[in-house]
Amino acid sequence: MVVKSFLLGVFWFCLAHIFTFYQLNGQFLKSTDWFRKNEVLVAAFGFILSFMYIWGTKYTVEGTGGLLWPARFIGFGVGMIFYAALVNFHFDEGITPKTAVSLILSLLLICIQVFWKNA
Repeated sequence: MVVKSFLLGVFWFCLAHIFTFYQLNGQFLKSTDWFRKNEVLVAAFGFILSFMYIWGTKYTVEGTGGLLWPARFIGFGVGMIFYAALVNFHFDEGITPKTAVSLILSLLLICIQVFWKNA
């Protein structure tokens, strides 16, 4: 594993998922109507977000020795964790038992991909 590349990939996935959360859910924020009034600009930001996902995938694949599946599961797991945290923070949607199990499974997916070495 190339740790520097792996961490850089995770960094890009984290940024991408945070910005994607606001891109998709900003319209529901009660504190601002900016997202509702600027749909075209919000959608256009998707172009920049695409690069973040591309870089997240690129560096995570590089960090895991060229394997594609770990990058996919790590990107998914990171997204689930950030989504749960941001929904809880902005919309007071607590962590139900079903959501808690899903988050644990997401974390487990990440751990399997990072720590389980192929023979």
